[in-house]
Amino acid sequence: MKRVIAACLYQTLHFQLKEDCPRDEAARHVRNEVESYKAGLERKGSKFRIDSEVEQPDGSIILKVRKQSLSTPVGEYMD
Repeated sequence: MKRVIAACLYQTLHFQLKEDCPRDEAARHVRNEVESYKAGLERKGSKFRIDSEVEQPDGSIILKVRKQSLSTPVGEYMD
């Protein structure tokens, strides 16, 4: 029999600018979308850690995050 001792999702997310609106407005929308995503993680109550958040020259944002998968233990993945 096997059991999951620890598990974690490691994601790289690219929040891209909308092409059908002005660049400043699109960049502002991306920042709002990133903040909303982070708030959603907090609201769900699962364990997570943001490893990096990098704004690209075009205004888009790349977010690297580790987060708990369902309710499995995260072990040392969050250390």
